[in-house]
Amino acid sequence: MSERTSPGAVTARRRGRDLARIAVYGGGALTALGLATFGVLVGQVEAARRTIPIAQAPPPRSDGLYGRRYAGRPLRMVMLGDSCAAGFGALRARQTPAALIATGLSRRLEQPIQLHSLAVVGATSGMLVHQVDEALELAPELAVILIGANDITHRAGQAVSVRHLADSVRRLRQAGATVVVGTCPDLGAVQPIRPPLRWLARSWSRQLAAAQTVAVVEAGGRTVSLGELLGPTFSAQPHRLFARDRFHPSAEGYALAASVLLPTVVAALRSPADPQRVEAGAQTAADGVRSLPQAAVEAARHAGTEVSGVRVDGRDRGPAGRWAQLRRRMWEVVRQGEAPVPPGTMNPANVVEQA
Repeated sequence: MSERTSPGAVTARRRGRDLARIAVYGGGALTALGLATFGVLVGQVEAARRTIPIAQAPPPRSDGLYGRRYAGRPLRMVMLGDSCAAGFGALRARQTPAALIATGLSRRLEQPIQLHSLAVVGATSGMLVHQVDEALELAPELAVILIGANDITHRAGQAVSVRHLADSVRRLRQAGATVVVGTCPDLGAVQPIRPPLRWLARSWSRQLAAAQTVAVVEAGGRTVSLGELLGPTFSAQPHRLFARDRFHPSAEGYALAASVLLPTVVAALRSPADPQRVEAGAQTAADGVRSLPQAAVEAARHAGTEVSGVRVDGRDRGPAGRWAQLRRRMWEVVRQGEAPVPPGTMNPANVVEQA
């Protein structure tokens, strides 16, 4: 009689393969390191696979109406991306990053938010096309995207990954949506990944985040860097900020990420669709104008840096390429709000102020 393989065993094998893919991401990088180092990396992959617990439950569904006490027409928001966008590791819907951003946004705008979370656990940038197809049917006014980690673990290839992300942002912008992207997180913060694999994972995460920034801004969106923000903080407090599987953020970890994303989301909705105009010489040590490639590299190295397109003296581009604006906005404390009203239980067109 044949023996059926348990779902947990299948998940363990997949996670082991994902970690193995990290060890060969970047093609010839390991060849340069030598066979001895490669042997160490393989050992680290196996050790990480053994120590990471198996996650059992899917993320909670966060779709629904937020800020229902506010009067007026709800703003339509979609959350796209991977397991972190979906809130994998959170126990309740209101703890997911989409719900936290929707709650904070409703309070800042004093407007109800109709949230649709279309993120899929395990998604790569190449899978965004299907999420965008579904999102466009909802005519969103705001799209928040968290993507990148699986592009590294699945060895999707940086050029291919950023092309898919740019295409997704461009389609959403053409449909009139404001787009904010949280770039690739720091995989080097994952505790079961040990040096030297951790150092490589951190380097590749930063490289992908910089490439994502260039692609998103060229396509008309804004980015917020998450890697160097979450990396040291998560490493210092792994038991608080990581979920039980030690891969995904906990509720507190998602609240930290949402507190960094929210100010950019609010600013993007309030500012004109066209890039801001500035005068030449607007550079400063922290915030200011850079060429887009320079801004992307700098943002990937510094916590919570926003990058958006800008015009200098009426021009989009300078000698080194497109102009970009770097900003380090004040983080906002994002607290859990009310549970979402599931779709279909309240008519968003008839939302009234509630006591």
